[in-house]
Amino acid sequence: MVRNQASVTINVNAWSDAGHAVNHLYDMLYMMGRDDILVGVGGDGGISDSGTIYPNVGGYLPLIDQGMTTVGDCRYRQAIPLEGGGRLDADTNFGIRRGFLPMGERRYAPLRQPTAQQVIIDTISAGPTTVIITGSHTNFAIFLMKNPHLKSNVEHIYIMGGGVRSKNPTGCCPKNSTTSCTPQQCGDHGNLFTSYTTNPNAEFNIFGDPFAAYQVFHSGIPITLVPLDATNTIPINEEFFYEFQHHQSTYEAQYCFKSLKMARDTWFNDQFYSSYFMWDSFTSGVAISSMRNDKNGEFRNDFAQLEYMNITVVTSNKPYGVHDGSNPLFDGRTTPKFGLKKGGVHSGHIQTGITDSFCRIKGHKRGRCEDGYTKEVSGAEAVQIRVATKAKPNVDKNSPLDREFFKSFLEALNLQENSGRFDIKAQFPFYREVLYKPDFRNKKIGRPVIFDMDMSPGDFVSLIYLLKAPIEVVDLKGILASGNGWANVASIDIIYDILHMMGRDDIPVGRGNTTALGTPNLGCKYVSVIPQGSGGLIDSDTLYGLARSLPRSPRRYTAENSVKHGAPRNTDHPELRQPLAFEVWQSIKEQLDPSEKITILTNGPLTNLANIMLSDNNASSVIERVYVVGGHIRDENDSKGNVFTVPSNRYAEFNVFLDPLAAKTVLESTLDTTLIPLSSQRKASSFQAILQYLKHTDHTPESNFVHCLLLLLHDLQQKHQVYHHMDIFLGEVLGAVYLVEGFNLRPSLQSKPISIVANNTRSTDGQIVFNNQSANSVKILVDFSSEEYYNRVVNSLCNKEQSAIVSSFAEQSAIWSRPPEKMGA
Repeated sequence: MVRNQASVTINVNAWSDAGHAVNHLYDMLYMMGRDDILVGVGGDGGISDSGTIYPNVGGYLPLIDQGMTTVGDCRYRQAIPLEGGGRLDADTNFGIRRGFLPMGERRYAPLRQPTAQQVIIDTISAGPTTVIITGSHTNFAIFLMKNPHLKSNVEHIYIMGGGVRSKNPTGCCPKNSTTSCTPQQCGDHGNLFTSYTTNPNAEFNIFGDPFAAYQVFHSGIPITLVPLDATNTIPINEEFFYEFQHHQSTYEAQYCFKSLKMARDTWFNDQFYSSYFMWDSFTSGVAISSMRNDKNGEFRNDFAQLEYMNITVVTSNKPYGVHDGSNPLFDGRTTPKFGLKKGGVHSGHIQTGITDSFCRIKGHKRGRCEDGYTKEVSGAEAVQIRVATKAKPNVDKNSPLDREFFKSFLEALNLQENSGRFDIKAQFPFYREVLYKPDFRNKKIGRPVIFDMDMSPGDFVSLIYLLKAPIEVVDLKGILASGNGWANVASIDIIYDILHMMGRDDIPVGRGNTTALGTPNLGCKYVSVIPQGSGGLIDSDTLYGLARSLPRSPRRYTAENSVKHGAPRNTDHPELRQPLAFEVWQSIKEQLDPSEKITILTNGPLTNLANIMLSDNNASSVIERVYVVGGHIRDENDSKGNVFTVPSNRYAEFNVFLDPLAAKTVLESTLDTTLIPLSSQRKASSFQAILQYLKHTDHTPESNFVHCLLLLLHDLQQKHQVYHHMDIFLGEVLGAVYLVEGFNLRPSLQSKPISIVANNTRSTDGQIVFNNQSANSVKILVDFSSEEYYNRVVNSLCNKEQSAIVSSFAEQSAIWSRPPEKMGA
């Protein structure tokens, strides 16, 4: 780590998600003793339709798609896998992060977290600055466009990304192959392994926002580019891996090696050593060497061969000036956005996604699109860039390491000077991982329940409530976590922490799908309507900043895997593998007594339950009833739904809209289903009422936590417009309470035949209509006693029975700071 590094900003429209990334970075800096380094992420500013850039644009969307909110599609980001090998593994660092890194005081907090633009402006305003970009260019491009007067303070930019003359060495057929082999990416300029059939020319970092990269490249600031041309010449080979394995004398070296080893052990084929390269770390080495040598007036670099090339970044495809609906900078406009030139290089077809038909060539396996290509050109579009073309060989011919940078990398990581202070085990002298499991012997066990949640704040309150319900009434058998709702799937770790707090490490948690039923595995249809900034994913993924106050569970998501479950090889601990939602369902079903049936409560999109019904023909025979929190029933007052990010859809509710086909599958089936619609949820969504009840009650650790969360949500709702919808989450708790209390709430129900609109039309998808032709009906909760509801919620949360075993991370820290008590002492 560079000791005079002033700040770090996080790119949030590519491989990692804002809430997970910022806390990960805080933990790394804490380990390294560098809490002085500023961290910027996100922001809720926007860009107007006319091109005015407002303060604190968060960088959640590529520049061409950025509007006035953080809601938008994933035109480029869909190239990045959502699950294994993609964003899930980046957000959790394969599950290694929480088991290794220490945790300090810094953490994300709503409305208090410095934004990316704040941090960039403050840093560069202070004086001459060198910038290193190892992700997409959105944040820095916004800074340049908004603050041209500060450009002169940027001395040099180092960029990892692009491919100029590169030829992809992966996906090639073996030499002298005797079997039939079809080359894949072999020889491509780019590395988009999910999209080479439409775009073989782009590299992930530049493809993440080509128009932003163009702004940076054409800024006039001196640039050194470290493209695939160079990184392709420094693969992680077996010799380097072996040397690294035997040189881990610092905590940072151990953390990096653990990450690299898990990347190798989970690699999708047996070509890891020829297809996994030193990308960002090599760029850092090239940057440090150049900074040192440039200061002495020398052109040379210790680790890479350099030469100047004339380059541009391709942002659209020829022919230029043709309006086909793909280009928001020109289409439907009399004046191009940002003052761009009509018929210019930005005015062609812009790739709309990884399956864009425009980009396909009939009869060819490689596509024709060039969006994000760092292309050699001449003329007015050419910018002279210093380019790293090849990694230099090790000057020590007797070393097992064949690259000069390999030697430097291991030396730097293992330096004792400025090294990391501790990992989590060294942070706490008596750190230990203990699983808590309840003893329900001699107790009559209630009905088996599965809770299907999308990890919104209301879902976590519901989970705590279900865990407080008497075991004689409810036996929570398992939890299914959706990844296509209000939180990214890596937030599954918060579920584990709450279960640990409540002493229920026995309850299995299944990871569900990350995309809606009937939609591509790479994409964001429907879930793209969830805000990514404040009041949306960044807050849900951190539980509005409160997740880190929970005790840390020994259980967590991990990329550990096994051949038994379809992996190419066993990792070191396949027994720790994260189960899928369907696997948890199967396990619970197999453990049922012959007379038992399962009750399911769904608090998010119905994807997991629909997949169970479609994959298990016998599912309906063991499901006693289903409670669905979701849907909106239009009444005589023409009340509206709550999908506030889609104004054209006036009557849908989020949980049903997020997967209309799944909702149709479940709600139009023969299952005994009770619907808790939006109208009823709204009667249970008064912050004032529940906070008043909580204020005058003796508390338990869990009721304290819920009280803090609800106070925070209410406070945010009152302070800022982006939090106007917080009561949506409060109303979701009604489903769990009705499941437990039933007739104690004095409910009123109606049975109605309904249908769900699922016709791929944004303005009507997810709406509920009455259908008298339907042979099946659902029970709809139309009314209940609000007073009874609030009473029973608070009484349950404050009940001393089935209360928290470890109240918080603070208590856990205290436990880990003293020797364990001896039995019988």
